[in-house]
Amino acid sequence: VQLQASGGGAVQAGDSLRLSCAASGWTFKNLAVGWFRQAPGKEREFVAAIRWNGGSTFIADSVKGRFTISLDKPTNTAHLQMNNLKPEDTAVYYCAAGAPIISAIRTSAGYRNWGQGTQVTVSS
Repeated sequence: VQLQASGGGAVQAGDSLRLSCAASGWTFKNLAVGWFRQAPGKEREFVAAIRWNGGSTFIADSVKGRFTISLDKPTNTAHLQMNNLKPEDTAVYYCAAGAPIISAIRTSAGYRNWGQGTQVTVSS
């Protein structure tokens, strides 16, 4: 069971990036996929999540209107589209999969499987 996150990089403020999270050897079916991020010296924080069943999405207030999450079911890949990036978005971004109840979908504890993280650096 593996999750592979990719798409990070170093960009300028106002630029866009698209992160991808691919499941290897298994499927996101009936699960939720979440993105979290952790900046140096800070705790890991929720960014966005999407549920396989119904496609409901959950977005953190700090990125609402700039980030969108999607799920490509045929390729079993989740994407995080990040637009109008800001320096405060700089962090390591992690994708995770699990079966959290709605009340836990924004918490790390709601997810069992985690990817290795991809670095996003936004300069002003």
